[in-house]
Amino acid sequence: MTSSPEGDEIPASGPLRPPGLGLLLAEMRAIFEFNASLLMSPLLMRAPRGDGHPVLALPGFLASDLSMAPMRRYLTELGYDAHAWQMGRNLGGISRMRSALRDRLAEIHANSGRKVSIIGWSLGGVYARDLALNAPELVRYVVTLGSPFANDVRATNATRLYEALSGEAVGDDPELLKALSGDLQVPTTSIFSRADGVVNWKTCLLRPSAAAENIEVHLASHVGLGVNPAVLWAVADRLAQPEGQFSQFERSGPFAIAYAPRERAQS
Repeated sequence: MTSSPEGDEIPASGPLRPPGLGLLLAEMRAIFEFNASLLMSPLLMRAPRGDGHPVLALPGFLASDLSMAPMRRYLTELGYDAHAWQMGRNLGGISRMRSALRDRLAEIHANSGRKVSIIGWSLGGVYARDLALNAPELVRYVVTLGSPFANDVRATNATRLYEALSGEAVGDDPELLKALSGDLQVPTTSIFSRADGVVNWKTCLLRPSAAAENIEVHLASHVGLGVNPAVLWAVADRLAQPEGQFSQFERSGPFAIAYAPRERAQS
């Protein structure tokens, strides 16, 4: 570990390994996470209500808007104006998708007249951070779910397939990687799990600051991050903050036991 100028410990960069076969096979538990969210829906609806501002949900690699439908439905029921990305299946390509994503973000912003919060699952979270870097005036908040944007971003079990389908080499642009892993101009939360079977959790860690935090959810799978009840609650809690304000996430509410202590989540 190294220390930032502000004294916060941040992960040291270096080669990391993708999650092992055992964790990858255990991703099948995502179906239980989805069922748990259905069973616990009465508890989930006790989360802080939204103020009606727009939220754009970006799916992960190889996923489509269908994967984010439970998240969008939940946020709509809480009072948000939830939007799909409407670009079909996510086949990757940060540079290739940048213009279309910016247009989609601008469209939602223009129609609502309000800044847009962005939730990105895995690769969708990398897109979300890229959007916040290039159009901060349109973005209110960024939440990433198991997104590999820091340290050795090749440490995933999807890297080779991503490169084959997107035509982009992972990690070949040091300046972009530095920007994606650095501080954003908008508040941001990275939600991750050490039991992630697709992405090495250390690639999901951002540097904590006055407007940035990491939230670790115990035992969550990568495939289940978008439907895990504790993740859904945390997303709702974060988005409910008034625009321009930020406070660190507190382990409270019906899913408090599912979150790691703040000190563990930041290291």
